[in-house]
Amino acid sequence: MTVRGLRLAPFRGLRYAPERVSSLAAVTSPPYDVVVTPDGLRHLETADPYNIVRLILPQAEDPATRHRKAAETLRRWQADGVLARDPRPALYVYEQRKGELLQRGLIGALRLSAPEEGVVLPHEDVIDEVVADRADLMREMAANPEPLLLSYRGDGTRTGATAVIERATQGPPLAATTTENGFAHRLWAVTDPAELAEVNAELSRRSALIADGHHRWATYLRLRAEQGGPGPDQDSPWDYGLVLLVDTARYPLEVRAIHRVLPRLPLKKALDLLDRAGAASGEGSAFRVRTLEAPLDEVLEELEDTPGNAFLLTDGEGVFHLLDRPSPGLLARTIDAGRPAAWRGLDATVLHSTLLDAVWRVPDRPEDISYLHHTQAAIEQAAAHGGTAVLLRAVPEATVRELAEQGVTMPRKSTSFGPKPATGLVLRTIADTPR
Repeated sequence: MTVRGLRLAPFRGLRYAPERVSSLAAVTSPPYDVVVTPDGLRHLETADPYNIVRLILPQAEDPATRHRKAAETLRRWQADGVLARDPRPALYVYEQRKGELLQRGLIGALRLSAPEEGVVLPHEDVIDEVVADRADLMREMAANPEPLLLSYRGDGTRTGATAVIERATQGPPLAATTTENGFAHRLWAVTDPAELAEVNAELSRRSALIADGHHRWATYLRLRAEQGGPGPDQDSPWDYGLVLLVDTARYPLEVRAIHRVLPRLPLKKALDLLDRAGAASGEGSAFRVRTLEAPLDEVLEELEDTPGNAFLLTDGEGVFHLLDRPSPGLLARTIDAGRPAAWRGLDATVLHSTLLDAVWRVPDRPEDISYLHHTQAAIEQAAAHGGTAVLLRAVPEATVRELAEQGVTMPRKSTSFGPKPATGLVLRTIADTPR
């Protein structure tokens, strides 16, 4: 089947039975890659015995046992009625609201497309080991337990998918809850064939940017390639993957930075290596380094206002070091001149190619680099390990899309789009072939 644009198919969602859990808020979770600390995992596991984290981050001594444990848990919860399948295939309107922030989109089973078709645009590289682990988990479970986040640009009018979404929100929701981060979540089902056709008439003319979930998208493609399909004229269940699709012309996403923590690199050593790199080059300094002793919000504002490439370093002890004005010679020696100018100028490119690879020689391994979405958590983790936190700025969405449309991927974990969908509101099993 030739895919010319987005095709979002309805499916019979698997959802928590309200009477079987303490509350919907207690069984949901952030996406698997946001739950990064043991304390965060324990908090979710103890919130309710049926918290979704037991499916997306099962705990056991070895990977095969973890994946098998998740599959067994999913089957048991279905058999016990904790998770129940909706009676009719649907697209699910999903809303998140906090204060003045409002996000609405559609959860559905997206027909997968090859990268060369340009229908779904990645903008970050992935780690093969993470993709392999997610593939092993989803293969064992035969399920997509959490949607990835895709954005597309509509025409800004209240027609097509937007009209269907806004009509749905006039009625009572299937599910509603407020999670401990203060976000209110609501879910509605769209089952009317005419409305489903209205959605896909618009989406067939659109392409989408992967806002969050590159590893899950790569996992979907790997599983489709492994499993194959019944034939050219009939879809396989593996030809689809669970997504949340948001029209950012109507509901703009927030774009935030993802910070790095280098637990094995003390701050003093990081600064010494910068001095040595500058001396060895004969250029005086690798970067300009300024010490800032001020509250966090003030130093972050200073970072935002600094032109060119800039980073904040801290060991969590209250002092920050602002790096900017990198040596042009150092950049020329460490950054691939064959890549587009927009890519060469990214803070994440300079951080990885120049600082991490050339100056600090920090390998990109989980034990050497942690990626954290929250600034305070990054600072606290650096302090706990005696390491260095590198605080970054967000990349504008327009830059991300510009590079993605050129087929250029950014260094991984360069951006954090949000708000991210809560995990656990609706799941998709592979046995449910979209129509």
